[in-house]
Amino acid sequence: MVGVIHSAFRARAPVDPPSPAIDETVETLTASLQQGSGILAHVGDRPAGVIVVVPGPDGVARFTRVSVHSELQRHGIASAMVPAAEELAAIRGFERVELLVRAEFPEFLAFWQHRGFVIDQMVPHGVILTKRLPMALPVPTSDAMVRLGDRLAQLLEPGDVILAAGDLGAGKTTLTQGIGRGLGSEGPIISPTFVLSRIHHSTIGRPTLTHVDAYRLSTASELDDLDLDATVADSITVVEWGKGIADGLADDRLEIDIWTAAVDFSAAGDDSERVVTIRPVGARWRDVDLSVLRGDDHD
Repeated sequence: MVGVIHSAFRARAPVDPPSPAIDETVETLTASLQQGSGILAHVGDRPAGVIVVVPGPDGVARFTRVSVHSELQRHGIASAMVPAAEELAAIRGFERVELLVRAEFPEFLAFWQHRGFVIDQMVPHGVILTKRLPMALPVPTSDAMVRLGDRLAQLLEPGDVILAAGDLGAGKTTLTQGIGRGLGSEGPIISPTFVLSRIHHSTIGRPTLTHVDAYRLSTASELDDLDLDATVADSITVVEWGKGIADGLADDRLEIDIWTAAVDFSAAGDDSERVVTIRPVGARWRDVDLSVLRGDDHD
């Protein structure tokens, strides 16, 4: 990780005062990681990118040492690391994140603003950017996942799109069953892996639920063959395995990731086996209070 940081920062134009990242050592980086956590990206077996996540003031997470090795830049590594770092910070219990961008690098400012960060304050030598993190909820049981989907359904309106991601068996279909319960959808709601999509009409006057499984699809053009554009405006559309394929289906959407025991949740103060992160995207969700999704319990 130290090698990646040194390579990235030494490849940048000189700044005054110099960045302390140039003097990073194994000992100083270890101390930062012990205080917080971090992301290490690989290309094959080669370390390629780093984001260190440390606690900032007032319970805000802070991204530091954002680096991509100078020989591996412009390959989308930073773009892939940022949402992973955001979800890591959310799982660790933070609600907002901030970082410093030096005034000498307007291209870095544009990079972060394109990813939803906004200027919080001007400081010597640059600006502090901030962003609301995804919501992170411990969901230890299938029943809890159904209840989460039920609560989510109460916020949904015609045209809403949900992209659900997670390992096989993580609970994507169970979450959709909860959404269907809240919408009063006709069942049974099962994974549409082989038929690709199923439509469930509501028995209580709520929008229709369109349930899509993109696991067997490899491109967005294959998704177009399902003709979802004809139904998306009037229904609630849930796409399992939709990240990277169904992103263009709607500018406004909820991106939901279900993290299993492969992620260390202990630092979040919870020993549950699954955590759900919910990332609102677009103007539709900007002022929606997602705190109601926490419910009265997490069991």
